[in-house]
Amino acid sequence: MTFSQLSVIGLVALLGPALAYRQGWHLPVVLGELVAGVVVGRTGFGWVDPGEPVLAFLADIGFALVMFVVGTHVPLRDPALRPALRSGLLRALVVGAVAAALGVGIAAVAGTGHAPLYAVLMASSSAALILPVIDGLGLGGPHVVGLLPQVAIADALCIVALPLVVDPVHAPRAAAGAAAVVAAAAVVGVVYWRLEERGVRRRVHRVSEQRLFAVELRVQLVVLAALAALAVAMHVSVMLAGFAFGLAVKAVGEPRRLANQLFALTDGFLGPLFFVWLGASLDLREFGTHPRMVLLGVALGLGAAVAHLAGRLLRQPASLGLLAAAQLGVPVSAATVGTQLGVLRPGEAAAFMLGALVTIGVAVAGGGLAARAGMLARRTPEPHAA
Repeated sequence: MTFSQLSVIGLVALLGPALAYRQGWHLPVVLGELVAGVVVGRTGFGWVDPGEPVLAFLADIGFALVMFVVGTHVPLRDPALRPALRSGLLRALVVGAVAAALGVGIAAVAGTGHAPLYAVLMASSSAALILPVIDGLGLGGPHVVGLLPQVAIADALCIVALPLVVDPVHAPRAAAGAAAVVAAAAVVGVVYWRLEERGVRRRVHRVSEQRLFAVELRVQLVVLAALAALAVAMHVSVMLAGFAFGLAVKAVGEPRRLANQLFALTDGFLGPLFFVWLGASLDLREFGTHPRMVLLGVALGLGAAVAHLAGRLLRQPASLGLLAAAQLGVPVSAATVGTQLGVLRPGEAAAFMLGALVTIGVAVAGGGLAARAGMLARRTPEPHAA
């Protein structure tokens, strides 16, 4: 990887803010970054090689950071969130049941035999997309608060379930790896809580701010890297490491200065790089030789929307059901792991990403409908990572 390639990635990533500039369109920044990646990557001009080792590694760091910042934006301390946990869990289970039925039907029509995998894809929700959309549109109120635990639960369960359905032979190993990463993040949370209780964190924060040491940022990045290393060693996606660590930090309390530093690092550099890399990884030309996979991708995307609309059975507004259908990390991991293991049909990985793009469009529409319906927060949203 060269500086010229890095400058190209940074330049095309500006398409994200450009498309999101008009608030009336209700478009998330990541959408433009994904489109830019498609244009300069395998599908388009080929200026960016997503398989280049340094770029792929930086993209992994960006993915972990994006998920970390997303985890820190789950309002664990919000008193209104606790009563919503039960309803969020019930909605996630209902969506999962509908997705399982749809997965059987889609797999039968496609003739792939991947019904469990399709079910996990359609049941998943991407906190990395949904929470920034909520913040960007200023959504709030009891229905939106009730959506958050549903997204978090679905995201976590599908992240854990994905390796089990992609590679059933190594399911015990994958389950053990996920448990190890979550347990390690929980231990970190306990240590942080004890340091906070004893006032150590506040003393370090005061000295770091006065002397410009950025100690807190350094420590967070070290811990995040360690958890990501554990995830890789245990054959688990770094997205779980980042999200679990973010939840642990949020449970203790994140200093505003640290939040601003992470926002700058993630949204200013590594986050856009990850989303451009993701778009560049897609080879939509495969659809030309395997046109049936276009139908599979559309079916998966629309199936996810239908499954999440099942939340209407539990009095969830349809707009928020559409917003909850957004997918990102799970389809990316499914395409990556499935391709590495050689268990996918030709063009199936691209179909997963097409389905994810369909859900992003559906989620954008749902977020816009929720904003127009007046589901807005009373306070100004905090900075977030896309």
